[in-house]
Amino acid sequence: MNTQEIMDLEKEYMMHTFGRLPIALNNGKGALVWDVEGKEYIDCFAGIAVNNVGHAHPRVAAAISKQAEKLIHCSNIYYTEIQVELARLLCEISSYDKVFFANSGAEVNEGAVKLARKYTGKNDIITMENSFHGRTLSMVAATGQHKYKEGVGILPAGYKHVPFGDSEAVSDAITPNTAAVMVEAIQGEGGVIVPPEGYLKELEEICEENDVLLILDEIQTGFGRTGEMFASELFKIKPHITTIAKALGGGYPIAGILAQEEVADAFKPGDHGTTFGGNPLGCAAAKASVEVIINEKLVEKSKEMGKYLKSNLKELKDENENMLDVRGYGLMLGTEFNHECTDIVNMAANKGLLLNCTAETVLRFLPPLNITKEQITQTLSIFSDILDRISS
Repeated sequence: MNTQEIMDLEKEYMMHTFGRLPIALNNGKGALVWDVEGKEYIDCFAGIAVNNVGHAHPRVAAAISKQAEKLIHCSNIYYTEIQVELARLLCEISSYDKVFFANSGAEVNEGAVKLARKYTGKNDIITMENSFHGRTLSMVAATGQHKYKEGVGILPAGYKHVPFGDSEAVSDAITPNTAAVMVEAIQGEGGVIVPPEGYLKELEEICEENDVLLILDEIQTGFGRTGEMFASELFKIKPHITTIAKALGGGYPIAGILAQEEVADAFKPGDHGTTFGGNPLGCAAAKASVEVIINEKLVEKSKEMGKYLKSNLKELKDENENMLDVRGYGLMLGTEFNHECTDIVNMAANKGLLLNCTAETVLRFLPPLNITKEQITQTLSIFSDILDRISS
């Protein structure tokens, strides 16, 4: 099928929940993807920060293929070797003690809230304005953006929102019924908003002083995206609970709740569960993906390539009065404009570059961590040409 035929079938048979570009992707390799007509693109969106090891990485593909021939699913009623191997690997690289596997970021964020309430016996969760934690009803309630709440009726109670970056507001919002503070390391969907210096450390101290848990949402920042394996290392904190998803499976849907042992032990048999979470196929994909990140030094490459990309974006900003800011860490970067930037996304796609516009005026650059310097240079050239065109 060609792109138009695929679009026609989507319109006829699928719920229209996505604002899609008129592109039908067919295959990829590393930081490159091709559509069904064979047009090549540099992917600087990476499936919303999922494809950290690039597309079709041979080690991840081989691990999935090998596991699929053995055992795809068996439920968590039984033990599997690959699941405990992945759990051990994640605890070793994160310095956490226990992990619970699930399927998506929203699911593990819900699980983290449930765990915090079980552990503390309290109900209220403080989250941040402009945050994004998922699309389930509870995580829509947790999310600090009104647009996601419109038209969905009564939302679960227990969430209190305060301004992101204001530690005093968090302190003032804590009551005897506060179970946890939940915060993104960097607000990705909210516009690549970086926390003020010392903010997350202050939250950690406030939580300790008030006997409140700190939940760090690393759904988008985990696994080398910011130039560290986890953004908690970047900001020198150790939350009680960290949630992970997106890049964990190298493209396969798998997620996890990482917790300190004392907190994790609040979950007893039967308290929480999942049918598909931690299935053998997902664990095989995730173990291979994490090993690729480690063995190919993609954390270091994220930091190195991120510096190169960021410095050049800043040079473009200095030459373009419509660009207001360049921010982020590693290969999680955002460029803010003084106008809506959807047109830039469309123009870039026409020129063979995939970008994303979030918060209406912010372009996200989230390429695979193994993107080459030459591909970044080409990205910058395309982006520069577009800026020249819209400025003229």
